[in-house]
Amino acid sequence: MPMTPFAIMSLASKFRESRIFLTAVEMDVFTLLAKNPMSAQETANRLEATVRGVTILLDAVVSMGLLEKKEEKYHCPAEVASILSKESPTSILPIAMMATGGWKRWSDLTDIVRRGKDRIRGTTFDINESEQEAFTSAMHAIANEMAPRIVAAIKPGEARKLLDIGGGSGAYTQAFLEASPGLTATIFDLPSVINMARRRLATTGLLDRVQLVAGDFYSDELPTGYDLALLSAIIHQNSPEQNIELYRKIFRALRPEGRLVIRDHVMSSDHTQPTSGAFFAVNMLVGTAGGRTYSFEEIKSSLESAGFIKVNLIQPDERMTGLVEGFKP
Repeated sequence: MPMTPFAIMSLASKFRESRIFLTAVEMDVFTLLAKNPMSAQETANRLEATVRGVTILLDAVVSMGLLEKKEEKYHCPAEVASILSKESPTSILPIAMMATGGWKRWSDLTDIVRRGKDRIRGTTFDINESEQEAFTSAMHAIANEMAPRIVAAIKPGEARKLLDIGGGSGAYTQAFLEASPGLTATIFDLPSVINMARRRLATTGLLDRVQLVAGDFYSDELPTGYDLALLSAIIHQNSPEQNIELYRKIFRALRPEGRLVIRDHVMSSDHTQPTSGAFFAVNMLVGTAGGRTYSFEEIKSSLESAGFIKVNLIQPDERMTGLVEGFKP
């Protein structure tokens, strides 16, 4: 960024584009306008909103290139609808909806930095079952695209039993099973998430190779006897102490010479790169009691405290694609 007054002040107004987009997401205008072009009045009627507000909002979204306007009618083009309509199988709408919750949490950032999260009301990741389903759907949209490349980088090799801890919808389990025909897997997650994984995996033809185990890795022991364990996008929500405790549970779940692979942000030693990881640490500051992003050195030290050896960085981080492995002796 050029160090000019205009460029620096532009940082203060970046929220405008984000807020316009998130309001359009919350009102689900992309799904509505993907079906048929509508006037502002027709759109307002369907959304039970004001014509003035809808007109100004939609004009702004048109200016961003996400909607088209012709003869006073608005339309969501097919390429945008495929991404943002809830009726599209490739929609990322659940991810965008997650950001609307993030907006509310981030609004308390100044007070949280000053006084700590525990003293701020209304900034928590504690969610009900319907919100859990939306969160898991969002994570599936991300994982479904990323998982095959992550599995290729991990190289499961001769592993025969996989434990997917906090495995969500099963996207990573599916990618592992498709890459390794001799592999079987166990997904360990909360009961409501396990039900989602069962429904989704039933459509893949892989369910007979998957054991679904409901539990809470914060309070329950993990099933045992695995030669490969995956801990994907979990450690950032935990404090260092919580991670060491979880690593010890995984250590007990693995066979001798078993391998743990962690996928997460893996930060530079000064915690400033990658930028996406530095920003994500702020997300954990506003949303968790002790979470943050960790450097390879910190992950390595915690794993060794739990008994793991031969801790290596398999893949550097770009967008939560960092991979770290450790082995049980």
